[in-house]
Amino acid sequence: MTSPTVLDPAIAGRLKRDPQGLVAAVVQQHDTGEVLMLGWMDDEALRRTLAEGRVTFWSRSRSEYWRKGDTSGNVQLVRSVALDCDGDALLVRVDQVGAACHTGDRTCFDAGDLDAQVGEL
Repeated sequence: MTSPTVLDPAIAGRLKRDPQGLVAAVVQQHDTGEVLMLGWMDDEALRRTLAEGRVTFWSRSRSEYWRKGDTSGNVQLVRSVALDCDGDALLVRVDQVGAACHTGDRTCFDAGDLDAQVGEL
């Protein structure tokens, strides 16, 4: 069986992209619910993610595709992908192998809470 070469039109038609053609992709550990990171996908990155079972993003800073773990070994194995009700965000549930953050932390949200306290702004 060969992988599709274009994103399924039924899926593509549901996406609401930003002006750069991107959709936010929140990555979550499938069994614990831990939020690991946020990346960006266009139609091709989503197609690759669905077809290959490994998360692929579009790098806004480098203007190229990157598959999580190809250089670090910290891969994200896709368990499921869901589109939110507005069509402008994806929830990618994965089995994370190693660190998710480029800093080496398990999650990109390990930097701590903001200085502001909820309700005090």
